[in-house]
Amino acid sequence: MKLTLSNLSKTYKNGVKALDDVSIEIESGMFGLLGPNGAGKSTLMRTIATLQAPDTGSAHLDDINILEDKQSLRKVLGYLPQEFGVYPKMSAEDLLQYFARLKGITDKKQRTKMVNTALEVTNLYQVKNKNVAGYSGGMKQRFGIAQLLLNDPKLIIVDEPTAGLDPSERHRFLNVLREIGTNHIVIFSTHIVDDVKELCTDLAIMNGGRILSHHTPNEAIQALKGQIWTKVIEREELETYEDQFNIISSNFNQDNTLNIRVYDAEKPNDTFQAKDPDLADVYFVTLREEKEVVAA
Repeated sequence: MKLTLSNLSKTYKNGVKALDDVSIEIESGMFGLLGPNGAGKSTLMRTIATLQAPDTGSAHLDDINILEDKQSLRKVLGYLPQEFGVYPKMSAEDLLQYFARLKGITDKKQRTKMVNTALEVTNLYQVKNKNVAGYSGGMKQRFGIAQLLLNDPKLIIVDEPTAGLDPSERHRFLNVLREIGTNHIVIFSTHIVDDVKELCTDLAIMNGGRILSHHTPNEAIQALKGQIWTKVIEREELETYEDQFNIISSNFNQDNTLNIRVYDAEKPNDTFQAKDPDLADVYFVTLREEKEVVAA
């Protein structure tokens, strides 16, 4: 199965260009769409999910023309937006039964089997009789996955799903996504690099409505080999170093010094040490290069 997006563009009435000639192919597996807030990720997700139309471009899931045949796409789509509402006084089981009926699953025996399977996959079976409104944030997100699994979707879209989750809830949620990601196209939109690092076999970085890069995480990391350098400096030295070197990130040490990471094809000077690149380096380098191109 393949999702093909070609030359998608969208400009809102306030003049913001949310999508700028987006073209990409996405195949089965976990696909990470990484970018800062305001990059255009949610607009792209909503466009694929048929919730809004682009100004120009085309989108196909195999032989389904997404923009012209929305109903065919929706039959095989599972969508979890950034925020979704639930009925406050319904249990998870009753609510999933309701959603399954809305999705056209009329056979009660089949419907019950699908509901139970969704509850088991998302580790919610033991709390299926509890009102969803009383779930924790992580449990609600897992319930969101349960409802999108009811129609056995071929394409699954989850938009910023781990924002606001505590570490243990995030871990459980990612494990659920990992389990379902092998047999579907799962598009995972996030600004959290670690989410993509832990889950995804394919990755695109987006900003300003454009796809800046598209690689596997390993390919992207290997491309930076030998170009990341680190040094510990005093915090008051940061501005001076920013003027002299291409600093892509910095973080505090326990003694209040700063550990800086510099991107350069050659060793900046003898005071720097080589460091193996990671996915965060890929992200920051890509955004910095895009910023430099825009500024030029």
